[in-house]
Amino acid sequence: MHTSLDHEKLEVYQASLEFITWTIPVLEGLPGSGSVRNQLDRASTSVPLNIAEGNGKFTSPDRCRFFDNARGSALESAACLDVMVAKRFVSAAEIQAGKAMLVRIVSMLFGLSGQILTCGSTKSQHAIGRRKGRRRKVRAEIGRGIRSGVRIGIGDENWHIRRLSGRS
Repeated sequence: MHTSLDHEKLEVYQASLEFITWTIPVLEGLPGSGSVRNQLDRASTSVPLNIAEGNGKFTSPDRCRFFDNARGSALESAACLDVMVAKRFVSAAEIQAGKAMLVRIVSMLFGLSGQILTCGSTKSQHAIGRRKGRRRKVRAEIGRGIRSGVRIGIGDENWHIRRLSGRS
């Protein structure tokens, strides 16, 4: 009888569970009313939950989104450890092992997301190619714009080109 699920075989999932185990004595040593205690508990718990949910998704963008959420929660956990040091709840030496675990987890999640994007559908590969092509085109426009008196500003997803006179 098969008793393990696919996500349980992932090294990053096992590492995230090890980090949760590492946090237990740290959390117990914090004041009960401290907001960083609750935040670290929630962020560290979110890492393996997002990994498991993401590993169960069938499309590359869905999987990447959950792995990105897991990576964000791992980074949030690292920030919680920094806050604990800043508030003098623990020393920097006490959290060093936890930070090392988080560096490893974040690295693995980054690699996992990159593998999915590389091996993903041709549609996502075409989108990546279009973005690269757009960057090259914009770089050429920037070079021409500087020479011709045009100012180029970067928006969220769009490039805006304006004359230096201020008119759009």
